[in-house]
Amino acid sequence: MVRILILLMCLALPASAEQVVLGLSKDKVDITTSFDGSEILIFGAVKREVPIPQGEPLEVIITVSGPSLPVTVRRKEKRFGIWINTDVLEVDKAPSFYAIATSAPLTKALTDTEDLRHRVSIPRAIRSVGAPQNITDAENFTDAVIRIRTENQLYQLLQEYVVVDEQTLFRTAIEMPANLTEGNYVIRIFLTRGGEVVSSYDTQIDVHKVGLERWLFSLSRQQPLIYGLMSLAIAIAAGWGASAIFKMFRS
Repeated sequence: MVRILILLMCLALPASAEQVVLGLSKDKVDITTSFDGSEILIFGAVKREVPIPQGEPLEVIITVSGPSLPVTVRRKEKRFGIWINTDVLEVDKAPSFYAIATSAPLTKALTDTEDLRHRVSIPRAIRSVGAPQNITDAENFTDAVIRIRTENQLYQLLQEYVVVDEQTLFRTAIEMPANLTEGNYVIRIFLTRGGEVVSSYDTQIDVHKVGLERWLFSLSRQQPLIYGLMSLAIAIAAGWGASAIFKMFRS
């Protein structure tokens, strides 16, 4: 009898949920000495075994998130004509890069409850657990991180930037600036109806330094003394060369 009830319950469920079939224009980004940014084309389709549901239209939300790292935020105040640090707050984790692209305004495509559950919006992607007792406005420190990184194109909110055709095909492009942090970048795709997430999909791309950039980065971390001496020698040589050229033009 129990087996029959379980079978009847399974038959009562939809034949198949809407699922994401994803494509990427590239699965890695190489940072070189001439790297000035990159564009990632994200495209895909919705796989179904049943007709398109009637009612609320399908919306697509795509996020691209770089490595999350702690961030120290300092507040400065002008006292006696001098700017000094007054308060310091350690944000536990903040994505080094975070972009959100949506097919509709974010508040329409995703309810606040679903945003809280999946941490999609930029403020929810930042984790700040606690603050010192002397700081009563911790949210202002988080807002400062968002503001500064938005100005540097490290945080992006691209509303109505995802094109959805016939509630089946979708595509968008994310611009990644030159000042990227190395590591794995997580791409998440959410399908929503009426603001509720009906399906999601995750994948990753690798962002790494290569060539001379990679060698200099590794040298600075593994052999800091040699790196420092080499930097000093280059600076001295550049200064001597500039001085020699200046004297040549004066003579």
